Amino acid sequence: MRKLLVSQVLSNANLDACQVFRTNEVRKTVSNVYAKLGTAVDINEIAFDTELDVVTSMLWGCSSNSGDFFQGFRDVEFKIIELLAAPNISDFIPVLSWFDLQGRKREMQKQKEHLDRILDSIIEERIEVNSRKIKGAVEEDGRKDFLQIMLELKDQKDGSVSLDIVEIKALLFDILTASTDTTSTMVEWVMAEILHNPDVKTKIQEELTKVIGTNNIVEESHLPRLKYLDAVVKETFRVHPPLPLLIQRCPDESCMVGGYTIPKGTIVYINVWAIQRDPNNWADPLEFRPERFLSGKWDYNGINLKFLPFGSGRRICPGLPLGEKMLMYILTSLLHSFNWILPEDEEFELSDDFGFVTKKRKPLVAIPYQRLSNATLYE
Repeated sequence: MRKLLVSQVLSNANLDACQVFRTNEVRKTVSNVYAKLGTAVDINEIAFDTELDVVTSMLWGCSSNSGDFFQGFRDVEFKIIELLAAPNISDFIPVLSWFDLQGRKREMQKQKEHLDRILDSIIEERIEVNSRKIKGAVEEDGRKDFLQIMLELKDQKDGSVSLDIVEIKALLFDILTASTDTTSTMVEWVMAEILHNPDVKTKIQEELTKVIGTNNIVEESHLPRLKYLDAVVKETFRVHPPLPLLIQRCPDESCMVGGYTIPKGTIVYINVWAIQRDPNNWADPLEFRPERFLSGKWDYNGINLKFLPFGSGRRICPGLPLGEKMLMYILTSLLHSFNWILPEDEEFELSDDFGFVTKKRKPLVAIPYQRLSNATLYE
């Protein structure tokens, strides 16, 4: 499954071929925000919708807003993630384990049925198109989308890879969840830290003006030159890692780690939240200081074990190349296109809500104002 995902969706060649999807959806988002100038908008929501449209375009060739398939998808996804990390009463009162299990199963089943309806509709529509042999609907410039590749693998009788509809839906949901929730959460955290630190905001605006200018729109080619904004994003990942405990691991054989025996089958969590706030690793770790990442070699590949928000090694997050591109592109476009201020009646805070994904406890709401010199740049 991982090999299929990396080779067919997240390869450099496919990411380059899908640049048009990213450009179209981000510019559409800028235009939508422009229509709301002077009114408060939910930062997480606009980032989530943008990422969802990009990923669905990559997976089956059309964005989620092209139909009613994804009505309520954000709520379903957030509820499932909340259930995955919800505490069990039986952890404290073991005799109540049956109630825990039944309550969780009922709620999960409710969300699963909604999710099934969404994915079944998409898959059934594609199977119908295939039955009528409408080639142009499943290929663009000779390139098959990911859903088409998986359906063809399902129909292979003697192939080395065997997939059924349930596995296809599971993989699609994994991709959608992993890409949308973490990216939108990080856009929200970065924007919150920028609005909370006026000096940081000023430096970012100066860099954007110098690199892009106020009479131009953001292109992906601009992103590698935004060194200070990149440092701000990395510092946000350090302070607010989206997956504080990463994805759990389970050794196939008993092993020794740091002098401790880890028995076979043990569930192991890596607490990157603690590692990235450890005063032994970082000076003044609770201070938001992007300058830490302006010198030395820092990336997301997990080589430096003081900083590994995406994990490390062979099981590092496979979506890293797409996630990095989308996070920087959405942020740069929002920050370059608009001046953002907090509503006067909003009490601003930076506390988090612990869970499988560390979200901001109070959603970030901000007011956009025109920053570019010409209104036609928002069309």
